[in-house]
Amino acid sequence: MKVYTYSEARQRLARLLDEAWKSGEVRIKRRDGSEFVVRPVSSGGSPLDVPGVDTGLTREDILAALRESRERDARRGSA
Repeated sequence: MKVYTYSEARQRLARLLDEAWKSGEVRIKRRDGSEFVVRPVSSGGSPLDVPGVDTGLTREDILAALRESRERDARRGSA
Protein backbone atom coordinates (compact mmCIF):
# COMPACT_ATOMS: atom_id res chain seq x y z
CA MET A 1 0.00 0.00 0.00
CA LYS A 2 1.34 3.37 -1.05
CA VAL A 3 1.57 6.24 1.44
CA TYR A 4 1.55 9.76 0.00
CA THR A 5 2.40 12.95 1.81
CA TYR A 6 -0.29 15.61 1.80
CA SER A 7 1.70 17.64 -0.76
CA GLU A 8 2.16 14.62 -3.05
CA ALA A 9 -1.54 13.81 -2.81
CA ARG A 10 -2.48 17.36 -3.82
CA GLN A 11 -0.11 17.34 -6.77
CA ARG A 12 -0.91 13.82 -7.97
CA LEU A 13 -4.59 13.35 -7.14
CA ALA A 14 -5.45 11.49 -10.37
CA ARG A 15 -2.52 9.09 -9.88
CA LEU A 16 -3.48 8.61 -6.22
CA LEU A 17 -7.06 7.70 -7.18
CA ASP A 18 -5.84 5.26 -9.86
CA GLU A 19 -3.53 3.63 -7.31
CA ALA A 20 -6.40 3.35 -4.80
CA TRP A 21 -8.54 1.69 -7.48
CA LYS A 22 -5.82 -0.83 -8.34
CA SER A 23 -4.55 -1.67 -4.87
CA GLY A 24 -7.69 -1.17 -2.81
CA GLU A 25 -6.48 1.80 -0.80
CA VAL A 26 -3.78 4.41 -0.36
CA ARG A 27 -2.87 6.50 2.64
CA ILE A 28 -2.22 10.19 2.94
CA LYS A 29 0.05 11.27 5.78
CA ARG A 30 0.09 14.76 7.18
CA ARG A 31 3.10 16.49 8.63
CA ASP A 32 1.71 15.97 12.15
CA GLY A 33 1.70 12.19 11.55
CA SER A 34 -2.04 11.73 11.17
CA GLU A 35 -3.01 9.38 8.33
CA PHE A 36 -6.09 9.10 6.17
CA VAL A 37 -7.19 6.25 3.94
CA VAL A 38 -8.57 6.72 0.43
CA ARG A 39 -10.33 3.69 -0.98
CA PRO A 40 -12.74 3.19 -3.86
CA VAL A 41 -16.43 2.84 -3.12
CA SER A 42 -18.05 -0.31 -4.45
CA SER A 43 -20.85 0.15 -6.93
CA GLY A 44 -23.26 -1.55 -4.56
CA GLY A 45 -24.70 -3.76 -7.27
CA SER A 46 -24.73 -7.51 -7.08
CA PRO A 47 -22.26 -9.36 -9.30
CA LEU A 48 -25.22 -11.58 -10.19
CA ASP A 49 -27.24 -8.59 -11.40
CA VAL A 50 -26.66 -9.02 -15.12
CA PRO A 51 -28.76 -7.85 -18.02
CA GLY A 52 -31.16 -10.36 -19.52
CA VAL A 53 -30.73 -12.01 -22.89
CA ASP A 54 -33.58 -11.89 -25.39
CA THR A 55 -33.77 -15.44 -26.76
CA GLY A 56 -37.05 -14.93 -28.55
CA LEU A 57 -38.47 -17.93 -26.65
CA THR A 58 -41.87 -17.78 -25.06
CA ARG A 59 -42.76 -19.16 -21.66
CA GLU A 60 -44.44 -22.07 -23.37
CA ASP A 61 -41.29 -22.84 -25.42
CA ILE A 62 -39.18 -22.99 -22.27
CA LEU A 63 -41.69 -25.18 -20.42
CA ALA A 64 -41.93 -27.56 -23.40
CA ALA A 65 -38.12 -27.87 -23.49
CA LEU A 66 -38.06 -28.65 -19.76
CA ARG A 67 -40.79 -31.29 -20.12
CA GLU A 68 -38.95 -32.90 -23.03
CA SER A 69 -35.69 -32.98 -21.08
CA ARG A 70 -37.36 -34.49 -18.00
CA GLU A 71 -39.12 -37.13 -20.08
CA ARG A 72 -35.85 -38.05 -21.77
CA ASP A 73 -34.11 -38.33 -18.36
CA ALA A 74 -36.98 -40.44 -17.02
CA ARG A 75 -36.71 -42.86 -19.97
CA ARG A 76 -32.96 -43.22 -19.38
CA GLY A 77 -33.49 -43.89 -15.69
CA SER A 78 -35.96 -46.72 -16.32
CA ALA A 79 -33.80 -48.43 -18.93
